[in-house]
Amino acid sequence: MNFAIGLLIAVGCILGGYAALGGHLEVLMQPYEFVIIAGSSLGIFIVANTMTTIKDCGKAFLEAVLDKVPKPRDYLDVLSVLHALMRELRAKSRSEVEGHFDNPSESEIFKTFPKLFANKDLVTFICDYGRLIIIGNARTHEIEALMDEEIETLAHDRYKPVHAFQAVADGLPALGIVAAVLGIIHAMGALDQSPEALGGLIGAALVGTFAGIFLSYAIVAPIGQKIKAVRQKQLRLFTLVKQSLLAFMNGAMPQVAVEFGRKTIPSKERPTIDTVESETTSSAAGGDAVIKEAA
Repeated sequence: MNFAIGLLIAVGCILGGYAALGGHLEVLMQPYEFVIIAGSSLGIFIVANTMTTIKDCGKAFLEAVLDKVPKPRDYLDVLSVLHALMRELRAKSRSEVEGHFDNPSESEIFKTFPKLFANKDLVTFICDYGRLIIIGNARTHEIEALMDEEIETLAHDRYKPVHAFQAVADGLPALGIVAAVLGIIHAMGALDQSPEALGGLIGAALVGTFAGIFLSYAIVAPIGQKIKAVRQKQLRLFTLVKQSLLAFMNGAMPQVAVEFGRKTIPSKERPTIDTVESETTSSAAGGDAVIKEAA
């Protein structure tokens, strides 16, 4: 809703202000100016990015429009899964626990939270470091450094659409000038016509400059910033996992370890400690029942 409302306000104020000044909106309808600007931007975008990044840009755009950020329920699901896994690590042998990490699709713990399991990168992150904990040879500070490096790599990959959109936004004003210059060249060929006709051609050319600047600062750049904000929030889940597992490796009880993770959640979205305790306790009880039935 924020995306649609903001876009409506921006377009409405610009076009409404222009109309209120006495401008004619039909003058702005210059399809070939927009073909020059949009087409050249699209071509440059394709040249500058790999196919993987181009596909991810489409996915990132939808995430930004739909505001696909973690909700309180998502944070609770991650904390519940971590609590259940750490209880298993603490109470059972390696052979009994490693199945959760080697084959999470068959794990009763992960099956309990299908929305979390759909986040493949996060599940892989949890399972990889769960295996390292089982092995038991790595030191905590080494694991922390490795986690930081992986999160940085994930951030680099997830911010590629941000850089792609920003590059297009940076180039649009210049492409608008290109479209305007081409329009002026066309107008110069009509110097022998009436002032009304010549004025129309010059006005059409100037629409290119307007379109380039407008698309850059009012459309494409805000989309890039929205994508960055959404993906930053998505990466918070990895930080939550990191802090919880590190606390557990340092000897904290599972319930205390998830509190370390809870503290990484932004204050406005952070569930209370009582909510987390209630959620993890009920999830643990349900998970024990499911595992017993499976056995």
